[in-house]
Parts: sequence; structure tokens; C-alpha cells
Amino acid sequence: MDVFSLSYPHQLSDSAILPTVAAIGFFDGLHKGHQKVIKEAVDIAKSSNQQVAVITFDPHPSVVLNKNNTDIQYLTPLDEKIQLISGYDVDRLYVVKFNTKLAQLTPSSFIDHFIHGLNITHLVAGFDFTFGYKGSGNMDNILQHTDKKLLTTKIGEITDHEEKVSSTRIRKALKDGDIEEAERLLSRDVSIKGEVIHGDKRGRTIGYPTANIELHESYFLPKIGVYAVDVEIDGEKYYGMANLGYKPTFSDQRLEPKIEVHILDFNEDIYGQFITISWKKYIRSEKKFQGIDELVGQLQQDEKEIRNFFQL
Repeated sequence: MDVFSLSYPHQLSDSAILPTVAAIGFFDGLHKGHQKVIKEAVDIAKSSNQQVAVITFDPHPSVVLNKNNTDIQYLTPLDEKIQLISGYDVDRLYVVKFNTKLAQLTPSSFIDHFIHGLNITHLVAGFDFTFGYKGSGNMDNILQHTDKKLLTTKIGEITDHEEKVSSTRIRKALKDGDIEEAERLLSRDVSIKGEVIHGDKRGRTIGYPTANIELHESYFLPKIGVYAVDVEIDGEKYYGMANLGYKPTFSDQRLEPKIEVHILDFNEDIYGQFITISWKKYIRSEKKFQGIDELVGQLQQDEKEIRNFFQL
């Protein structure tokens, strides 16, 4: 899959691009509804012997349109989104920079530049996709904004347990610590990727050494607390117990939440490595303990529950 970063105006020539079927959307989370849009575009492209592309945007439009919302957390930061889309037999991914210039485009200018201008003959999108100034273009009126030939397919609402599958619903599930629902809506693990960095090394003194994780991307994190997690290191899977929170036993400061993971049955030096953490089950809320003995006793209970969960 070739990845192109575009802004307005882009310099690609439609004459150099083969006729293309494209799926378009922001696709944060790449959940079941997004997957349906992309798979439909892939199927149409194969049946019509055309290329297939995905068009997405970065950053989230709310960062540009709402000046008070400059620090948005993503279910799938851009690098992860690119990696996931690469698994869908897509020829090209267009990442369009969302800025004030793009937000001011009329729907017809957007279609002319980013659809016809990329030799897209058939556009696939969800029923709630909008484009152009103030989102005035949509999949119901799209053909009113062009006088050129364009086929379109609108994907209807995808539901789960009689409710719409959406990024908002997944975020709520994560806020509630309902990892099972989030996994079901995504149809995959809820994961983050980060670098193992040096911490205060307090865990090793009480028999629970931890890998402290520094995130280089802006992830939407689940509810503060203790979790059973899968840990992937160099392609190998391990099990662990993770604390996402503020370590109130040792500090009264509530800064950014920290992630530290005790990897079960593991004793290797992984400082500086990037590892993947998949949240599997919410165990309990974060607590402030009266002393080390009380903390260790709780960690022993957590470990027992997590080992039972993983059937270790």
C-alpha cells in the first residue's frame, strides 16, 4: 500500500492515477462500521477491475474547528490507523491534512479536487459522512455538487445489540472500563503502543517490577484502574497486570496518568523497546494504601485474579 500525504491544493495529476474506487472517512478506531465501508470499496474495485484507495484525514476536524479542543485523544492514532488499513488489500492511502483551507472548501470544490482530481470513479462512505464548508455536503446530495460522472455507495448504519456502532460508543465503553464491549465493537483488541522507559524502580523492591510505558501518540485511554493485559514484545505474547493511574500511595499529585505493567513470569531487560499493551479486563479501581504491606497484599490478590482470568 502506498501512502500519500495531501494538503489543499495537492499536486497529484489524475492522468497519472488509474481509475479508482475509494472509501472515505475519518475512521477513528476503524471499528465494524468503518470496516464495512472499506471492505465494500475493495469488493467493488475487484469486481470492476479498478484500483482501490482509502481517503482519511489528519488531524481530527474538531482540532481545527474547535480552538478549545486542541488535545484530542484517538482510538487509533494516525500511525496505527495506517497499519490497520494496510491489512485491507488497499492500493493507496491518501491522508488529507485537515486545516482551515480545507474546512472552507465548498462541497463542489472538495469533490472536484479530492475525488475527480484523484481519478476516483466510485466513492463509498458511511451514511453520516459529510464534506465541504460546515459539512453541507453528504452522501445524499453529493451528486448535486458535481456535473461529472461519479458512482456512489452509501453504507447504512451498522448496529450491535440494536445500537449504532460508533467511535463515541467505543469511547464510552472504555470510560466505563467495559473492555469486552469495546473489543466487540472494534472486532479486535483495544491496544496501545509505547516505549519502555526508566521509572522510580520501586516495584522491584516489593517483588513486582514494572515496565513503565511512555506513549508517543495521543491515545484515548480506558478508565483509571488495574487491568489484566496482553503484552507483545518482539512478536512474542506475554500476560501482565497493568496499573493505569496516578499511584496515589506514593504521590498526591494528579498529573498525566501513568501506565506501568508487571509482566508475569518475565525477567528481561526491555528498556528502550516499543511494546504493545492490549487491555483485556478491568480488575479494580486505583486505591491509596496505608503502607507497603497493604499494597503488596492487594497486588497478590490482583495477580491471582489475573492468572485465573488467563487460566495460568
